[in-house]
Amino acid sequence: MTLVSRTKEMAQQRGLSLKTLASKAGLAENAIYRWDDNNPKSENLEKVADVLHVSTDYLLGRTDEMNATTVETVKKADIDDDELLLSFQGKDVTPEYRDAIIAILRTMPDRDKDGNII
Repeated sequence: MTLVSRTKEMAQQRGLSLKTLASKAGLAENAIYRWDDNNPKSENLEKVADVLHVSTDYLLGRTDEMNATTVETVKKADIDDDELLLSFQGKDVTPEYRDAIIAILRTMPDRDKDGNII
């Protein structure tokens, strides 16, 4: 199975087209289709693997274990951290949008674990 076919299979299992997957990974819309002719940059392969929640070795066909080398972790960030950098679909959020997002978050009421307003 080729890199593109394995990537396409995983994307389909996740309900994504290759174009949508590429976009979520911050790549050009047709980038993954070109992997049959040109090997991808390692950082681009990593981005796609991260979106699919599989290892790069799985996509490359080196293992049949989807998460052989990756461990999913929970990332937390404090919006009061002035050095907090935000990104969306692999692209940095501008400082203006960051400030707007934080302002919106600050207007949200506090909720308990069941979603009830505190």
